Amino acid sequence: MHFTLHLTEACNMRCSYCYAPPKACAGMSEEVGLRALELGARMNEGSCGVVFFGGEPLLRRPLMERMVARAREMERAGQGRFHFKVTTNGLLLDEDFLDWAVRERVMVAMSFDGVRQAQDRHRRLADGGPTFDLLEEKLQDLLAVKPCASVLSVVNPDTAPYLTESISYLLDLGCRYLLVSLNYAAEWREKDFRVLQRQYRELARRYVDWTRAGRKFYLSPFEVKLSSHINAHCYHRDRCALGQKQISVDPAGNLFPCVQFNKAGPGSRWQIGTVFDGIDEEARARIFAESETEKATCRDCAIRERCNNTCGCLNWQTTGTVNRISPVLCRNEQLLVKTADWIGKTLYRERDPHFINKHYNEAYPVLSALEEKVADGGIA
Repeated sequence: MHFTLHLTEACNMRCSYCYAPPKACAGMSEEVGLRALELGARMNEGSCGVVFFGGEPLLRRPLMERMVARAREMERAGQGRFHFKVTTNGLLLDEDFLDWAVRERVMVAMSFDGVRQAQDRHRRLADGGPTFDLLEEKLQDLLAVKPCASVLSVVNPDTAPYLTESISYLLDLGCRYLLVSLNYAAEWREKDFRVLQRQYRELARRYVDWTRAGRKFYLSPFEVKLSSHINAHCYHRDRCALGQKQISVDPAGNLFPCVQFNKAGPGSRWQIGTVFDGIDEEARARIFAESETEKATCRDCAIRERCNNTCGCLNWQTTGTVNRISPVLCRNEQLLVKTADWIGKTLYRERDPHFINKHYNEAYPVLSALEEKVADGGIA
């Protein structure tokens, strides 16, 4: 189970694009944060994941540090095990924070959209200024101490023409784990999908070349779709199970089944408890069952078992209900499956050793994870 803690409210800009000053953000109290840790420890027999989220979580850096310190005390007392991750826009990253993150084994994910034309189109400072030059340096600082840090990129209709160039730039910069998603709330027109299709095709050709060259990287859109075919027998385990694998905690301590539902607010039908009272299991089960209802538009689709149609959080964000998907999601999934299948067929027929090891060796994820921990300073 993962708990996503919204240490700050979303500012007057979208969360993933939040560069507003601290005074614009309300924050989580220490009491709420510690109660979330205690609830996570009670719910998890194994390790509890805690994701610091926002707004911008580094606005509440002292709270993060106190929570991690308290979690380590709990671990020493046998009261649970924790692992931590912070998702940041990078603006407040500095040497002191990175030293702390390495020392406390806190994973860091940073939002960055790629080349200047993509990054500066939507990720701007509160005064409207660009962020590319400033945040490129911050990203390099992060990769210097955490080479396996994830980079989160969002693709908009007006930045789609730069997708391949952006991914190539980020890989050359040293990024190895790229989590790329569309802005599904944007207005995607048919001409935008034609651009996106061309970009996916070119990116697929480069994926093949990079793999043939033995480069180690993870590019989420293609990796997920390759897995949906190669691991079809167990792929359902990795699909969204709304409210079952992740719980979102708003700054006041209200619980929701995923991050987008915080917007519904306390008292809504999407609330599933509080950190003070615990989980409302009846509400949690109701929402999960609703999200699992078969979607009429997907019933006869050939790729429904490989599609992201099970993401109740994304469905709710784009359609207002957890069991209906948006036309944008549907179209993008069709493009991705077709493109990823070309990648898979090409490299499998060649018996490319790096591709085979990456996707067919059951030990690869474990060996890769150990390598990442060593690289990030997690194992001496």
